Amino acid sequence: MIQAVMVISTLGKPRLLKFYNFQDSEKHQELVRGVFQLLSARPEGVSNFVEADAIFGPGTRLVYKHLATLYFVFVFDSSENELAMLDLVQVFVETLNRCFKNVCELDIVFNFNKVQ
Repeated sequence: MIQAVMVISTLGKPRLLKFYNFQDSEKHQELVRGVFQLLSARPEGVSNFVEADAIFGPGTRLVYKHLATLYFVFVFDSSENELAMLDLVQVFVETLNRCFKNVCELDIVFNFNKVQ
């Protein structure tokens, strides 16, 4: 099951957040901070799949794609296929590119309703 979808800037600012289980806003900020710290510390050229047990709990993984100034992140549990999630990230990015003619961070900020 997908637990969250995040688009985070390379500066750590959340640009789009969608959590599929209820948590308060302080917990959301803590989760985003943890995900950003994890992703920003990873070197280029490593796998896009990360075990996120310490952040979200046991059996949780995340897949991400780093494009330009954004991290596109999907958080899911062990019942989902990792490659299918990576493909879903790619489809999401391609859809945004079609909507905005080469999506950038400002498109997401100023057209939040359209992205949502």
